[in-house]
Amino acid sequence: MNASPRSGVADYGAIFEQLRARNLRRSILGVTVVLAMALVVASTDALQVQTWFDMPRALVALVGDALPPDASRWRQWVRPLGTTLAMSAGGTIISFALSLPLGVLSARNVAPRALSRGCRSLLDVLRSIPCVIWGIGFVAAVGFGSTAGVLALAAHSTGMLGKFFAEIVEHVDPAPGDVLRSQGVPTLGVLRFAVWPQVVPRIADVTLYRFEHNLRSATTLGAVGVGGLGQEIVTAFHLFEYREACALIMVMLALVAVIDALGALIRHRLIEGEAG
Repeated sequence: MNASPRSGVADYGAIFEQLRARNLRRSILGVTVVLAMALVVASTDALQVQTWFDMPRALVALVGDALPPDASRWRQWVRPLGTTLAMSAGGTIISFALSLPLGVLSARNVAPRALSRGCRSLLDVLRSIPCVIWGIGFVAAVGFGSTAGVLALAAHSTGMLGKFFAEIVEHVDPAPGDVLRSQGVPTLGVLRFAVWPQVVPRIADVTLYRFEHNLRSATTLGAVGVGGLGQEIVTAFHLFEYREACALIMVMLALVAVIDALGALIRHRLIEGEAG
């Protein structure tokens, strides 16, 4: 705190001046950020007034065309629904098998620095490419069908799960591992008996969440020709069968709700088990 050289009393004028200068800098920064965000939104033509006036009427007309839902072809949806579930589960299983070792090797408290950086770079590349782009690439490589969908989901999910797994391993309590090392236990033993018991519930939690996410992504991938319920929805829209598309969307929402509920139940059990 500044003080007067004569009286030894704090120079409140200088302190208030510093506070005003700091507040001014923060205000300028805040205004700059707001203006930058406004420019970004404006560059997308999202601020056109006429668009906002026309949109409600178009949405009302679309909803009117989509109601009531038409589920008369529900028998033809069973197989695409199973394909969507299989793609989601398959992509999650493959990504878990790949991301678990990559995540452990990416953890800075486990792997050497060079190896950790290399694995992190690989995970960055995998998750930086959107799932739809992975889908387009694998469709070009292996053709249309669920195989491309599984590979696309696995590639993107490996990058995401690997990052989460690395952070989970990095935040474990080091005390049990230090005790084992002091007794001469090798690194693999430390991972097995000190790290693994701490991370299992969190890894299971993240993996379940990723499965729920992959279920939604599998629907999106239907637009690029990997099959499943998403392709049925896209086809219905292309044929202007909005009532059928509405029914398919409702089926998709119900499926996601069921998976979310099951995932929440399993996570709750895991948390209870960890607390016990």
